[in-house]
Amino acid sequence: MQVKRRAILGQLSDADMRLLRVFKSVVDCGGMAAAELELNIGISTISKHVKDLETRLGLTLCHRGRSGFATTAEGQRIYQETQRLLAATDAFIRGVDDIHSRLGGQLNVAVFDKTASNPAAHVGDAIALFTRLAPEVSLHMHVGPINTIERGVMDGQFQVGIIPVHRNSASLRYDTLFGETMLLYCGSKHPLFVERNTAMTWKSLNAYRFAGLGYHSPNMEISQRVRLARKATGFDQESIATLILSGEFLGFLPDHYAKSFEAEGLMRAVKPSVFRYECSFVSAIRQSPEPQRVTQVFHDCLLQAHGKKREQAG
Repeated sequence: MQVKRRAILGQLSDADMRLLRVFKSVVDCGGMAAAELELNIGISTISKHVKDLETRLGLTLCHRGRSGFATTAEGQRIYQETQRLLAATDAFIRGVDDIHSRLGGQLNVAVFDKTASNPAAHVGDAIALFTRLAPEVSLHMHVGPINTIERGVMDGQFQVGIIPVHRNSASLRYDTLFGETMLLYCGSKHPLFVERNTAMTWKSLNAYRFAGLGYHSPNMEISQRVRLARKATGFDQESIATLILSGEFLGFLPDHYAKSFEAEGLMRAVKPSVFRYECSFVSAIRQSPEPQRVTQVFHDCLLQAHGKKREQAG
């Protein structure tokens, strides 16, 4: 006869939810000392909460000590499950507010990195509009790579994403917001920094090391289309800029982001009339279930700030 195993937790209590939120903050901050300011409680109390959670779950969630803080494999799994649970809880709260025609709860918006310096991006204006319309909503802003933002919108971790167009998912709705120009840059120590580049072609770039983003993106698409051999990989614009500044690699950056480096003589665009491409940025929200009212209001503020009507991006 097969013995039915009893669930370890049985059911979640309010106390369990508090412990899970503490654990999530510790992981997000990279340790208990860093989480002390975020949570506004002492390290000893944080440590006790994490220990209580480990006891409650029957798992070792993290290692802490002189060697530093690190999650165990089980701890990483619990962290991921906690993200999903808290996202669902926040969605429930927003849903109740929606029923009462009230704009409240928490809204998570994720933006692709290095967009704030783009003069065509008016995300700040959209936030100002939204804050006036929904002053009771707690707005949480996140920055991440395209794939992380899309996955987060799909699973409910984020309600709105702002990303460059690359390939569309049928489960998301996209609306065009603004554009961005990407140019090829070299650092001041690179041989191309002082050379004239008038005769260079896409094919001749293969003589130099190229640094590109390590996930599907317009950056990856252009490098594959013109057959640039990636010799170094970055996972955000900051890492690509760092590789370019080494003087060893060429790489694409948004022209608005690179301006400060150019002004200091640290990098320059290589034959910008040729080695360039344009990006279109879109908002991304879930198709189904239909976004809750607070999400739709923020999305409408984004479109209004960018002078756009609702239209499906191709």
